[in-house]
Amino acid sequence: MIILKTPEQIEKMKKAGEILASVHREISKMIKPGITTGEIDRFVEKYLKERGATPEQKGYQDYPFATCASVNDEICHGFPRDEKLKEGDIVSIDMVVNLDGWLADSAWSYGVGKISDKSQKLLDVTKKSLYLGIEQAKVGNRLGDIGYAIQSFVEEEGFSVVKDFVGHGIGKDMHEDPQVLHYGTPGRGARLVEGMVITIEPMVNTGDYRMTIAENGWTAKTVDKSLSAQYEHTLAITKDGPLVLTEQNEDIDTQKEE
Repeated sequence: MIILKTPEQIEKMKKAGEILASVHREISKMIKPGITTGEIDRFVEKYLKERGATPEQKGYQDYPFATCASVNDEICHGFPRDEKLKEGDIVSIDMVVNLDGWLADSAWSYGVGKISDKSQKLLDVTKKSLYLGIEQAKVGNRLGDIGYAIQSFVEEEGFSVVKDFVGHGIGKDMHEDPQVLHYGTPGRGARLVEGMVITIEPMVNTGDYRMTIAENGWTAKTVDKSLSAQYEHTLAITKDGPLVLTEQNEDIDTQKEE
């Protein structure tokens, strides 16, 4: 069942989203060779606590961290760890923020130091595919319009869309209906109506779209060890078009150079 949100409820989710966006802005300043994703995870938990928010995924099905930190060939649900990031790595940081019982979800990918042209193209294509999907998130369109916009662009650029993980509805629960596929056929799927709040979160690989799960039971990795990136926003469907609740306003760089 799809749970529609009132404008007042969407505003509460937007406040959670504003905190989440500010976290990503801070993380963008931290990303450099030598930092660890464990340090980032501890920073995020402290940052949220200071603002009266909590990391929703910590404890979700016994997940032990405030963030997911996926490096290079890790697609999603990577465990933060104390291994130093190296020049040329790419890392995706994903988190869900709970503020007064309302949630916002956003992931962002970052280049560590100077990255290869192929890695930079992966980040650029994945990010653009997110916004192409968001453009289709308007009243009267269908979920398939979102998936098709993402998939067609990504594949034209020579990359592949991960099919095992999807976007989703969100509100007081992290995962609500509907599922939001990042591939599909235009004109198919549930119709978008005012009051829906969803995440769009394409995960894109430089190689094969298929994945395997690591020994920790959580982390998804590319089956061929190709690189993967992810960008995600939470957005509301409104009569005036999609309202991104986790927009960072001042856009952050995906590549940082020392």
